[in-house]
Amino acid sequence: MKKKTIIIIALLLIVLVSAALVLKPNKVDVSQIDIQTAKAGQGNISTIVESTGTLEAITTVEVGTQVSGIVDELFVDYNSYVKKGQLLAKIDTTNLAAQLEQSQATLDNAKAELDYQQATYNRMAPLNDKQLISQTDFDQLVYNLNKAKASYNNAMAQHKRNKINLDYALIYSPIDGVVLNKEVEEGQTVAASFNTPTLFTIANDLTQMQVEADIDEADIGHIKEGQRVEFTVDAYPETTFEGKVTQLRWEPTVTNNVVTYTIIIDAPNPDYKLMPGMTATIQVYVLEKNDILVVPSKALRFTPDQKLLMSYMSQQAKPEMPAGQTPPEMGSMPQQASSDATMVWVKEGTNIHPVPVKIGMNDDINAEILSGVKSGQEVVLSMEQKGANETAARAGSNPFMPGPPGRR
Repeated sequence: MKKKTIIIIALLLIVLVSAALVLKPNKVDVSQIDIQTAKAGQGNISTIVESTGTLEAITTVEVGTQVSGIVDELFVDYNSYVKKGQLLAKIDTTNLAAQLEQSQATLDNAKAELDYQQATYNRMAPLNDKQLISQTDFDQLVYNLNKAKASYNNAMAQHKRNKINLDYALIYSPIDGVVLNKEVEEGQTVAASFNTPTLFTIANDLTQMQVEADIDEADIGHIKEGQRVEFTVDAYPETTFEGKVTQLRWEPTVTNNVVTYTIIIDAPNPDYKLMPGMTATIQVYVLEKNDILVVPSKALRFTPDQKLLMSYMSQQAKPEMPAGQTPPEMGSMPQQASSDATMVWVKEGTNIHPVPVKIGMNDDINAEILSGVKSGQEVVLSMEQKGANETAARAGSNPFMPGPPGRR
């Protein structure tokens, strides 16, 4: 029994000694402490909404034909610059011209009949006034005259329609622009019986384009007309193009239960680099502040390790202390005043101390400083012991796993 008690006491002593060795605060040499800082200074902060869109011409017109026939001639090709009223194509006019001649003959016949009936009526009307002809004969004269007038008007309308159709055989450009697409070739037959076939697609002005982008419903509340936009295209990844929001469309688009809204962004294109159909990656600047006092957001998230901070402060203070005075203990190290306060750690010479600050905008890269820190002051971003990460990695490695070549 006595032997068992001695063994237990010995084990307890070993545990206590081991715990004391582990928990004993060891100071770190100041040369092994790596401190990264940054200076507070003037900068810009922005909040952006990102999306993708498609480049399009502001005005795109599909030019078709209202008459059927064979394409006789084409006067433009892809990428041709055209003016309003310029002749683009011509449909074969053989049948249309024949129809016009036929309607002209019908019109002449109707005119002759009308002139005859009008002359008969003019001759018989005075006799009717003197009651020298029967009322039945006079009514027949009036009927024949009205019928001749109706036939003449019908023939006139048909002739006008045939004349217009003949004019439709000549296809003119409705706007100034450039031909993006040509869908017919010479000799091809086009039929306009049920719908208007498209012959050309013309974009109005490629020096001024627009981007149609879809914005998620969670972000659409931040989008306003006039906001600045930057975008890039895959064809020129190193070039950033600028524009602004010109329109916000209220009609929703639902795709796989995801609701989006379309916004229109103007895109100046003086160099003709942008082409219709390109995919644009856009950034809408919903909020911007320029030339304000900022510090890196990393400084707001920094909290020093107390062991490293005590080692650094005690060793930096040694040369300035009177003989016989001991360095400050852990309890005398500067502590954060409140867990709710926003603090940054400021480095002035060899001294590091916390400073309460009031912040404004924060884009997770930079934070706006409203008060607490002045321009030019150094704020601490990190304080680490050199080689600590490698030591921790070795401590957590599997001893049974093979190491890198050359290491025992």
